[in-house]
Order: sequence, then C-alpha cells, then structure tokens
Amino acid sequence: MTDEQTLTDPVSPAETPAAPTPASVARRLEAILLVVEEPQSLVSLATAVGAPVAAVRQAIESLVADYNGENGGPRRGFELREVGGGWRLYVRAEHDDLVSEFVGGQAPARLSQAALETLAVIAYKQPVTRGQVAAIRAVNVDSVVRTLLARGLITEAFTDPDTGAIHYETTDALLVNLGINSLDDLPPISPLLDDGADGFEDIR
Repeated sequence: MTDEQTLTDPVSPAETPAAPTPASVARRLEAILLVVEEPQSLVSLATAVGAPVAAVRQAIESLVADYNGENGGPRRGFELREVGGGWRLYVRAEHDDLVSEFVGGQAPARLSQAALETLAVIAYKQPVTRGQVAAIRAVNVDSVVRTLLARGLITEAFTDPDTGAIHYETTDALLVNLGINSLDDLPPISPLLDDGADGFEDIR
C-alpha cells in the first residue's frame, strides 16, 4: 500500500472506537454513583464515564425509572435523586429509620481521633462542606463524615445550588454529649490561636 493510499483510504471499522451503548453508559454511571459523596452534575458524570451529556441524561432517566419500578421491575430501596443541580443515590425516605438504626448499631462506642478532629472543625466552622473540612485537616474525611452522620452528631444542613456541595452542621446530640446548652458554650479554640472568626484555612 502506497503512502497516498494510506492517506486516502477510509479507516476500517475495526480501527474506529466503538461508541458506548446506552446499557454500558448506565452501568458505568451506576459504578460512579455508588461511590460519590456529593451530587454530580451531568457534565461531571459525562466526563467520568466518557459519554456525551445527552447520552448520560438519557441513561439517568432510565436508571430513575428502573429504580422506581416503572419498567415492571421491583421498586428499589434506594433512589436516584437530583439535588442542587447534581445526581446522587439516596436511601428512600421510608427506610431512613431502618438504615439509621442499622448503621448506628455498627458504630464503635468511641470516636477516633480523626473523627473528633473533624467534628471539632465542623462545630466551630459550621455550616461547612466536606471539601472545606478536608482542606483544613489536609486529609480525606469522607469516611469520618459518614461516621459522624451515622452517630447523629452532624447533619446535612443544605446543598449549595451552584456547586452541589453539601454543607454540614452539628446536631443537638453533640450538645447533649458535651453537656452544654448551645454552641456559644464551646470553649475558645485557644488564647494563642486565631479565634476562627476569619476561618480556619491557616490553622493546621
């Protein structure tokens, strides 16, 4: 084959990357959605699974219908919900008490040092996102936040409509465990440290 033929001959089908099928896009989305901690936009999901936004939108709609039992299958105990412009898997409301009881029963009696440090950051800086806490502590806090949620010491306050980031705050359970009436009773961080009024970004 001459160089001219190489330049002009069409690329064979075997050399053309196969476009992802709707089923494969849906399966990839499920894999991503199982591990994400924050609602993900269609653009973020499309980037993650390597598919066009339109294909991801169609797959999301298909998964929502599937989980809701609209295609003749069973209604799942979880749902795919859009929150703050992003998508994330959630336990259905009717199973909240069941799951809370189960997860709470699995929780250790004592909080780890990492959990205590994360709880302190949230208590003093709330409402705060998981990303902000991670930046302050300079470590990943995903599992610790899940533990604090399961113990009922923190809760999801609201979701930022622009970024989809969940903001966390402490609950009354923290006050009860600390034996104080309000967050105003929390002790100062330290007389030798910044009082936290401008944030904790420079504190390690």
